[in-house]
Amino acid sequence: MKKIVFLLFLFCTSLFAKEIHSAEQVVSLNDSQKKILYEFAVLQKRGSDANTYWQQHKNQFSAINDSVRDQLANEIYANSHIVYTPVKDSAIQLWMQTQTLTNWMLYLAAFTAICAIIGLLRNYWSSLIDILIRQFEPLFRFLFSAILVTYELFFLGIIFVIGGCYIEEMTLRTVIIHVGLFLLWSQSTAIFTQKYLVKKYIFEIRNTFWGSNKWEVVKTICLPAIIVTIALLYVLYKIPEDVLYNYEIVVSGMAVLCALPFWRILDKYFSRILIPYKDTYIERSIYSLAACVVLAIAIDGFFIIQNNPLFSYVVIALTSLLIISFLILSLKENFKRNYKNYYYIQIITILFLVSVLLYSFHIHSAQIIWASLVGTSIYIIIKFWEILFLFTRWKRSRTTTWGFLGMAVLLWLLAKGILYVSAMLYV
Repeated sequence: MKKIVFLLFLFCTSLFAKEIHSAEQVVSLNDSQKKILYEFAVLQKRGSDANTYWQQHKNQFSAINDSVRDQLANEIYANSHIVYTPVKDSAIQLWMQTQTLTNWMLYLAAFTAICAIIGLLRNYWSSLIDILIRQFEPLFRFLFSAILVTYELFFLGIIFVIGGCYIEEMTLRTVIIHVGLFLLWSQSTAIFTQKYLVKKYIFEIRNTFWGSNKWEVVKTICLPAIIVTIALLYVLYKIPEDVLYNYEIVVSGMAVLCALPFWRILDKYFSRILIPYKDTYIERSIYSLAACVVLAIAIDGFFIIQNNPLFSYVVIALTSLLIISFLILSLKENFKRNYKNYYYIQIITILFLVSVLLYSFHIHSAQIIWASLVGTSIYIIIKFWEILFLFTRWKRSRTTTWGFLGMAVLLWLLAKGILYVSAMLYV
């Protein structure tokens, strides 16, 4: 222990001795030497070439190395509380003016060079382009080929999603991220389908989703949806205050579930819950949509039973998707020959819309209230026009006018009815 204390004492003593030795050296300098060292430090601080100045005045000092010189100059500079003004026409003033002048000359040279290059490009631009096209035409064809552009846009989508999370302004951030999400979905679909034009791979998706090849469904729909879901999870992790993505991740997640192979096997059985009567004229897509609706109802019911505020976004998103899906299923166009399924789905749709409306008022969820009211209103308007289609010929303009007048009355009744029902439930 004594040895440790003794070593610490020696270390502190050596530091103090060094500080005293430095101070003693500064005190031993005369005013002229202090001035030179101060001016040397000023030149160093300003980024000027101080070595040339030192070479001109080092003969006024005894032999000192560069480290001692720098130490003394810094010591004098740090402990000098004066306003230093170089004497007119002194070496330091002339040197500083020279440095300033040369800096401006360098800026002027750069600006002149830029103007000259722009002028040269203007004069020789056409020739330059012709040379580039002739020499690099194979490279351009490769860089802008359909396949490579697809991969370039895919990686650009990744950059947009990641970089968009660091943008402070909300509107710009939302736009950039959604452009990135669209690029990820579209270009990953193009890569997996090997159809590199939008019209071609959208046609491929439509044919594949309702087809019998389960792997093609996974490859063209499930995998791109998984990529988008991962991107949305990253966005939610980086910017949890943007609640919009809580709804969107439900949509992409449902797309993944509905495209999985095991569900493709079961959907023909689950679709019978909403379309119980056999009808060969119903399209395959309607059966698949009915099966997905049954799956979404089960998942939505599970999250509602949990009664956890953490799942409120999932419930709102799934309920909104279900309302849209029921509106599509309830269209008369889907059941052209067998009206048994049409009447059955109307009963189910009405029960669902009423249940959602009552549930939304019960939990006082503004989002579900608006979704249910809008969905119910759209459903009533659709049925209004479908009924009129049965009894009138819409080629006559007079009949169409009466139809729109009836819809105006219907909207007025809907508004009054919504106010009356909300007053009964709330007041």
